[in-house]
Amino acid sequence: MKTATDEVYRAPVACPVCGDGLVISRLVCPSCSTELAGEFGRCAFCALDDADLDLLRVFLTGRGNVREVGKYLGVSYPTARARVSGLLARLGLAGTEASGGALTREQVLAEVASGALTPEEAAGLLAGTTSQ
Repeated sequence: MKTATDEVYRAPVACPVCGDGLVISRLVCPSCSTELAGEFGRCAFCALDDADLDLLRVFLTGRGNVREVGKYLGVSYPTARARVSGLLARLGLAGTEASGGALTREQVLAEVASGALTPEEAAGLLAGTTSQ
């Protein structure tokens, strides 16, 4: 039986065989070993990788201040804003951003050219960019 001090591993979100999403079907109490079986929903944050979770922690610690996120990460305001926008997109919340919030394609490419954004981050942002 695991105790509270044992390392807890993050559950995978995709099947290693076919790639479909996995379903949580069993919950266990580490104190008394009580088990619940069924089909349980997964939280939206469970699929985030460590970098996204770190960004989310920084964003929340800074009370949503993107400038504080930029200072913490050591990046420009547009880069911090782009990373927060990318996180929102991965959480399915991109449509909740104000219409002026998204970076243009040229701004994203400029951030990649300066090294402030990775090509992967830029690809994610460009997938959700509608303005040119």
